[in-house]
Amino acid sequence: MENKIIVVSVGGSLIVPSEIDISFLKKFRKLVLRYVKKGMRFIIICGGGKTARQYQEAAKKIKSTNRLELTNQDIDWLGIWATKINAYLVKTIFKKEAHEKIIENPTEKVKFKEKILVASGWKPGFSTDYDAVLLAKNFNAKRIINLTNVDYVYNKDPSKFKDAKPIKEICWKEFRKMLPKKWIPGMNVPFDPVAAKEAEKLKLEVAIINGRKLKNFEECIKKKPFTGTVIK
Repeated sequence: MENKIIVVSVGGSLIVPSEIDISFLKKFRKLVLRYVKKGMRFIIICGGGKTARQYQEAAKKIKSTNRLELTNQDIDWLGIWATKINAYLVKTIFKKEAHEKIIENPTEKVKFKEKILVASGWKPGFSTDYDAVLLAKNFNAKRIINLTNVDYVYNKDPSKFKDAKPIKEICWKEFRKMLPKKWIPGMNVPFDPVAAKEAEKLKLEVAIINGRKLKNFEECIKKKPFTGTVIK
């Protein structure tokens, strides 16, 4: 196995779907460490998921009932802090195999001898998708594996449209047409518009797959056929 860095973006919906998913984290840890032993290095960035949205929705409700001033930046910071607690949990389960510091600024030049680097959200204006792209740029990684809770990106919302079709491969230009033009805190999209624009510029390959199917994640790591959407 070549000694290359893979950036893995772990959706908060996998870490804390409703409560902390200990079973997922144990299996995820076991799989990553298996490939660490084969010489691979991982940068793992953690999303905020439902934890972030619960805090954001609570703030919005309090704002509306009490006529408080609440900016998009305020909402974004709530989400960012949720990513930080998820990142600390993930770093903790890898213990000595992970770098001691959680990376908040994805452009920071960090030299790490460990096989795993864990990152959280950075600042308002975008999601951890954009942080993942900047991490890939910073550490010269060519691939991002985005672990989420769906099998594919679809041409429309499958929860609303029965005729929604899965997309197996798409170019950045066409993918970006499917997204809103601007980032809104709490936005639920396969890959945020700010991140997609930068990923296209860097000519990155992003695989969006269902993180609960860890065998499929393993196939993706090995660059074998897998179920999911490839954007390039």
